[in-house]
Amino acid sequence: MTATKTNERPGTRAQLRNSSIAANKVREVLDLIRGVEYDRAADILTHTDRGAAPVVAKLLHSAAANAEHNDGLDPRELFVATCYADEGTTLKRWRPRARGRATRIRKRSCHITIVLARMPDEKIARRRARVAAEAADRRARRVAGTRRRDAADAPAATTDERATEAVEELIASVADAREAAAPEVEETDVVAAGAVEPYAEEGEVAESDVAESDVAGAEDADETTEDATEEDGN
Repeated sequence: MTATKTNERPGTRAQLRNSSIAANKVREVLDLIRGVEYDRAADILTHTDRGAAPVVAKLLHSAAANAEHNDGLDPRELFVATCYADEGTTLKRWRPRARGRATRIRKRSCHITIVLARMPDEKIARRRARVAAEAADRRARRVAGTRRRDAADAPAATTDERATEAVEELIASVADAREAAAPEVEETDVVAAGAVEPYAEEGEVAESDVAESDVAGAEDADETTEDATEEDGN
């Protein structure tokens, strides 16, 4: 049985031709991401201190964009199925050397190819479960932090409520003390003090009426005396 050739692997591919980097230098970077998930491969290339890493990273993002827009695949469910660098054209130049000699300079180039394919269903299921678990963990930590903040703020509110209740209880106790200290005034005491006149039954004359009649009679008598005095004088 003949194995599938590297350049015939199924998947979405992106190719960069005539890159002005030697193929052996690019292959060292490609070996780091071969068979790795797309997200992890992008992180590896971001933190790789090699001159070919930015070029390979840009080509990797291009392959993911092709898979998303052309094939309708989720880039987070892709992995690097294969990647390779072929020899490109070599430019020959000459450098002058000592004693009239010259040395050949080879300016090499390469063709870089990256193929992204969809991960197996089992691996995708495990990845989705891991992502869901991480999201639930982050949500639980966020809720726990909110509850801790609420618990830290709760004593201040409780103290205010307790202070309000204490003031209300103090006001109620002062009112009760005032009611207990005030003497009970009976109707007889009020009448004796002259604040309220007793009700006169039918056929009876109240003391106030008698007093008013006496005052009126005295005024009439004074007027009669004054009139008699004036007549005598005349």
